[in-house]
Amino acid sequence: MNIDPTSPEHYAENITRSRLSIYDRIDIGDPGLWIPASALEALLNKVLRGIDLAGLPLRTRSKVVKSAVCKALGYPVPTTFKKTQPRFPGQMFDTYTQKSNNLQVWNEELAPTRRYVIIRISDRDKIERVKVVTGDALAKLDTTGTLTQKYQARLICGDEAAELISRTDTALVKQLLVNPTERVDLSKLASTDNPAPGLVLPIASIFELLERMIGLSFPDPGHVQERKRGADLHRHVCRHLGYSNYADDGQFPDVRQQLVEVKLQTSPTIDLGLVRPNSTAPLDMPKLGGHQLRHCDVRYALFYAVTDGTTVRLTHFFLATGDGFFDRFPQFQGKVLNKKLQIPLPADFFE
Repeated sequence: MNIDPTSPEHYAENITRSRLSIYDRIDIGDPGLWIPASALEALLNKVLRGIDLAGLPLRTRSKVVKSAVCKALGYPVPTTFKKTQPRFPGQMFDTYTQKSNNLQVWNEELAPTRRYVIIRISDRDKIERVKVVTGDALAKLDTTGTLTQKYQARLICGDEAAELISRTDTALVKQLLVNPTERVDLSKLASTDNPAPGLVLPIASIFELLERMIGLSFPDPGHVQERKRGADLHRHVCRHLGYSNYADDGQFPDVRQQLVEVKLQTSPTIDLGLVRPNSTAPLDMPKLGGHQLRHCDVRYALFYAVTDGTTVRLTHFFLATGDGFFDRFPQFQGKVLNKKLQIPLPADFFE
């Protein structure tokens, strides 16, 4: 049976043919063997959902889950699972089975580019849902203050309401930009798709589209609903860029197809998660033309806003590449690490 080369199953078929083990290294972005987060999530949901773990001792349960993961991805099941970090080093991910929404990570800090496969178990001990996120995306969910290894920077508004900090894109992104003589209709595309040559808007064009949002207002769901605030802003950004539908799969960056990360600021402190914007660490997406996009290639769209507790109003807009981010926003110095991290997962995390 021929498998659609664009489907998640194509990766599993390639891995089966390669005869690789879960411990064999694969380059991030390898077009045939590295499984992007969205495809990884789809494969695992297809195979794992419905597996009954009732009555199994914890160690047996763990082996059953990891064995099912191997089969779903096309890997042979090892006789014994090594105690590596992460447990699946070939695809760089760890697995966590969760009945509660309190995720616990013991004895190590979150790794920004590692994937975390979080498996929801029902009250009847059946696998209900699988969610895949990177460490950096997971760090955004921490509201307890226990995750203190986040990077931070400072935003001080200047005289201009809108600032294009980086005048040009990085060399890698320039290879993906739309042809200047053509117009790209994004209304039929998905903002969560991977970037592709000829479909990425130049940073100057993104600036022109998004600076129109200055003065825009939307309801304030309250300080404890910062994720909802951010989602509302993300929705407006997608609309102004030309997408007809809003989507958010929790992956980095927010508007993946345009390599745009969106941040809403109501205070001068910018939370950057586990990765500096100017990092050359690879992004979890397929290589393009043999090149791997990096965090420093992402365009960071920062909106400063004021709120009276009822309405959020955007007052300033800043746009920079990750490479040029710290040219405008100075980084705070120092990090502290915890031995145990407890991250409360939002109620809608598995939706």
